[in-house]
Amino acid sequence: MAQHDQLHRYLFENYAVRGELVTVSDTWTQILENHDYPQPVKVILGELLVATSLLTATLKFDGDITVQLQGDGPMTLAVINGNNKQEMRGVARVQGEVAPNASLKDLVGNGYLVITITPAEGERYQGVVGLEGDTLAACLEDYFLRSEQLPTRLFIRTGDVEGKLAAGGMLLQVLPAQDAQPNDFEHLATLTETIKAEELLTLPATEVLWRLYHEEEVTVYDPQDVIFKCTCSRARCAEALKTLPDDEVDSMIAEDGEIDMNCDYCGSHYVFNAMDIAEARNNASPADPQIH
Repeated sequence: MAQHDQLHRYLFENYAVRGELVTVSDTWTQILENHDYPQPVKVILGELLVATSLLTATLKFDGDITVQLQGDGPMTLAVINGNNKQEMRGVARVQGEVAPNASLKDLVGNGYLVITITPAEGERYQGVVGLEGDTLAACLEDYFLRSEQLPTRLFIRTGDVEGKLAAGGMLLQVLPAQDAQPNDFEHLATLTETIKAEELLTLPATEVLWRLYHEEEVTVYDPQDVIFKCTCSRARCAEALKTLPDDEVDSMIAEDGEIDMNCDYCGSHYVFNAMDIAEARNNASPADPQIH
């Protein structure tokens, strides 16, 4: 039976290489809950979720990371936003027919992978790479080589476990500023590549690591839970409304009697009537409850 979503970090005692293993099946299901995406779009969001979790774990600061695909194909946008607490959310936009067996290129068309890193303190950083690889993992490996000059391999697996969507992945990365031998990294990558989706998605992490690396010395650290969490709130919506011209907001209220703001990520609705708007302008907190 699959475990709940967790990220495990591990280090090889005899090589200057670190690894991560993550399962995100429950979080993936929650991201998809309020949407009716075509199957290939669901799979890409699952892969993006795995990748974002793994990338977040390579960062050494408090803050957010957003990994997004954008292009001129039928899926114009797919984005996962996460943070160092492994709180994840995501959404996709589809504007055309998606074939049942659509590849990454079919979905995105001419497009880019954009990675935005926003530390709680310090400068925001954005990296952009063209989609030259056939898979998301290949595109991200390309990104790491260009931006970090760190050999990195990602192994992303999605599937179906007992009738439920399941996703997970692993990352290997040479430790910066250490004398890692290319052959050592390739050796570990070759071992890791043998992981079957079924093993990764159903077995405890410690068993997966033992199966892959039982001839190596591996230190595994305490796991971190991965969860779905949206950052939307009634207060944020009220703040957003206050940035609009008053007459524009007033005309929306006059027309519909209320303003219904919907969160793309989680499907929450926040409804504001004339009194709520007046209170928001006076900086009071609107009393109307959140409606799901």
